[in-house]
Order: sequence, then C-alpha cells, then structure tokens
Amino acid sequence: MVKYLIRRILVSIPTLIAISIVIFTILALAPGDPMGEFALNSGITAEVRENIRRSLGLDQPTHIRYIKWVTAFISGDMGYSFTSRLEVSSLIFQRLPVTLWIVGFAYLLGALLAVPLGVISALKRNSAFDMVLTTLVFFGFSLPTFFTSLLLIIIFSVQLKWLPFIYNDTLQLTDFNSFIELIKQSIMPIFVLGLWQTAVLMRFVRSEILENIHKDYVRTAYAKGLPNYIVIIRHVLRNALIPVVTLLALDIPSIFTGALVTEKVFRIPGIGALLIDSINSRDTPVVMSITFIYGILIVIFNLIADILYGLLDPRVSSTK
Repeated sequence: MVKYLIRRILVSIPTLIAISIVIFTILALAPGDPMGEFALNSGITAEVRENIRRSLGLDQPTHIRYIKWVTAFISGDMGYSFTSRLEVSSLIFQRLPVTLWIVGFAYLLGALLAVPLGVISALKRNSAFDMVLTTLVFFGFSLPTFFTSLLLIIIFSVQLKWLPFIYNDTLQLTDFNSFIELIKQSIMPIFVLGLWQTAVLMRFVRSEILENIHKDYVRTAYAKGLPNYIVIIRHVLRNALIPVVTLLALDIPSIFTGALVTEKVFRIPGIGALLIDSINSRDTPVVMSITFIYGILIVIFNLIADILYGLLDPRVSSTK
C-alpha cells in the first residue's frame, strides 16, 4: 500500500506542473489587456500606465512571469487583484465561508440522499417507487441549474413570496431571527444544487448496485445464510461504491470553488461569482489563483480516491 501511494504521489507532481503551465499560458495569450481600464482614464498618462505595467511585471517575458508566479504561489503569495487592489488570498478567504455553506451543505445533502435512494431503487427495480424516483432523477439531472433556479424564484419568491430571491451578504448572525433569515435565503440555492447532486450520484449508485447484485459472490453470500441487509451492506455496497468514489472525489473540489451559475443567479457572493467577475474584468491574478487551486484540489482528491480504492478493494493496490 505504501509503494502504491508513493507511485500515485509521484504521478501527481508532474500533473500539477502541467496544469499550472496550461493555465498560465492560456491566460497569458488570451485577448485583452489587464491595463485596459487605465486607458479609459484620461488622468493617467501613458508613462504612468507603463510604470504600472512594469511594477506588475507585465513587461517581462512569459516564462519569467510564470516562474515568478509559481514561486510566489508556493510561498503563499497569490499576488494582488488588478481591479480591487487587494491580495488575492484575502479575496478568496472572504468568499470561501459563503461557498462552503451553500455548496458544501448541498453536496452533503446530495450524498446522504443519493446512496440510500440508489440502493432502494435498485432493490425495488421496476416497481412503482423505482419508476417514480427514476423519473424525478431524470428531470433533476436533465434540467440545467439556472432553469431550476429561475423556476424556484418565480414560484417561491415572486408568486408565493415565501423566500428571498437575492442572497443578502450583509446579514449578521446576531440573534435567532437573523439565523432564520439566513436559512430562508439559503433554502433555494441549496435545494437546486442538492437536487442536481442527488440525481447524478443516485444514477451511479443504482446502476452499480444492479451490476453487482447478480454476481457469483452475492449468490454465495446468500447461500451461506447471511441476512439480506448484511449481504447488501458488507458485500454489494462495498464493491458498488468503488466507481462512485471517483465521482465523489471529482465533485468535492467544487465545494471550495463554488457553483458558478447558481451563485450568479441568486447573487451569492461566493468564489464562483468572484471567478466570473474576474474573468469579465480580466483580473488575471484572481482567475489564475482560483483555477489553479481548483486543479490542485482535483489532483489531491483523485489521490484520495486512489487510496480509498486500495481500502475498498485490496487488489487495486496489489496490482499497480
């Protein structure tokens, strides 16, 4: 297991280097000038703009800028935002709690619902419960989140006036009433993201349960006289969760980087909204930092998935 883990870590290092090169190169070659906003300001002369460009290191060759950026990033310095003039790390940490609250809770809700519903749906295949649940999952997976968000806003905010449709980021948790307001403004975005997450995960859990439930080792377990719930939990579910682990591992980074569309629809001041605003304003340091953090998280959680593979199925670590 230790050798297997070391091999996976060694593979992850060049992967991160390649990701950083791709991100930096794409943003460096992208059209648009980060100093474009200064060109519209008549009070800033061409000489001043050139001094600003030089102070930001934009006059240096691309490979030099890349080395400086990677070196600074490793030391914890993500640079300064071109638009807000604040440290990029400060901007990210300001938005992170909101993203963790909304996206994280929705992801947890989806994972907790998807596994038991997927198992029950597979065990009751072709029943009325299975058909109704599969239909709901189909709609939840097929409908884009922006459509579901707008539909909930029209029903619960515009028509019924039960819930606020704009997230109030100035709300302070000073008493119980403010906590209730926080819950009310979080219900719709959490439901939208949780519905989609449940639909995606449940489809995988159901299909994997159906694939494993008729295999020889399951029939052997039943022949030994083991109870049905023991066979499902200890044998079927353990093997069925192996491919589901990959999906879970790849989705977890989105908890830290936000839900781009949903955050913009509900005006949630999360990292996803920050990324979109930074792209629109050509705020390269913020875009590079968020995308590279996302890449790092994907590599880390893929590594965690590989470790879980070895724990769920020892054959994985022994054959690699």
